[in-house]
Amino acid sequence: MPHVLAALAPPLRLRTLDSHERKVTWLELFFDLSFVAAVAQVASPLAADYTPAGVFRFMLLFLLIWWAWSGQTAFATRFDPDDGIQRLLTLAQMFTVAAMAANATGALDSRDSAGFAAAYAVLRLTLVAQYRRAAAVEASRPLTRAYSRGIAAAALLWLASALIPAPARFALWAVAMAIDLATPVIAEHHAVLAPPDKAHLPERFGLFTLILLGEALVSIMRGMEHQATWTPAAAAAAFGSIAAVFGFWWLYFDVAKGPAERPTRTRAEVLKFQAWSHAHVLLYLGLVVLGVGLEHLVGHGGALAHVNQAVLLAGAAAAAGASVAVIRATRAAERPGRPAAHAMPSTTANPSHRHTTSGARPAERIIASSVASGK
Repeated sequence: MPHVLAALAPPLRLRTLDSHERKVTWLELFFDLSFVAAVAQVASPLAADYTPAGVFRFMLLFLLIWWAWSGQTAFATRFDPDDGIQRLLTLAQMFTVAAMAANATGALDSRDSAGFAAAYAVLRLTLVAQYRRAAAVEASRPLTRAYSRGIAAAALLWLASALIPAPARFALWAVAMAIDLATPVIAEHHAVLAPPDKAHLPERFGLFTLILLGEALVSIMRGMEHQATWTPAAAAAAFGSIAAVFGFWWLYFDVAKGPAERPTRTRAEVLKFQAWSHAHVLLYLGLVVLGVGLEHLVGHGGALAHVNQAVLLAGAAAAAGASVAVIRATRAAERPGRPAAHAMPSTTANPSHRHTTSGARPAERIIASSVASGK
């Protein structure tokens, strides 16, 4: 029996102490897809309500989804949690993400939003359990304690808000969100001792970005479906929309080198890392709102129904462009003769890496975009 328990739940270890290069695993990609599906569900009302009010509602709910995803991703990149207990916790988290998505289409003052907040609280409490488990790693204990206390305090407020009607509910949301945002800032000085993996986390962000770019293409395709007859203006709008998404792929991966290594050996590098991480919030918001706007543009034959829609579309493109500029500015200088960090080597030579994704990963990316679009 002790051997079975040891196999199910081996002691966690800090990945910072591991010299082996780390790749994104299939389980991590599967987990990411559940969050992308939730983002798509939260964005679905924008198809009929592409207005400032609709975008504001989407932004608020999206921020919670992204914060939950980035929190779990930061934990996974610091530790080595791919064991039986972690897989069961991942299953529970994916179910909770589905519960969030199921409560994501109602108004902010509705019963649905209360369910969304409750599901988010349970998801964050699961992360607390993971950090409490990681407290056994002595080198990272100050970090894990700081995170588990801050996340737990905020999660309890999110959970309590589900029992309180609006608008008092929104006051608790504000306090809980402030605690959530403050927790990594308070724990910042511990991050140098227990840094995230400099290559693994950027790869997770890069894959998430790629899947969202695929979602933008799916939105454009939905707009193309609405075309009964193809006029030159409609064809130009469709081609230009796909070219715009292609352009953001080019800017992010080739110009800004978003998935490049992000070391956090010094306080200055930690600050750059945080700027890089938070810039992705604006990028992801921009890409989703841009995709829905392009769907409207293509669906109406190259013209938007209202001026507000044109402003939202232009604002989304500007926000995504500004975020890419920030990401590029935070990039670490490349050393002469060193291969690009995003050109990941093949793992076939190392049997220990066979459970992870391969270097080129073309099939993985196609599958990821296809699964994410199936809603």
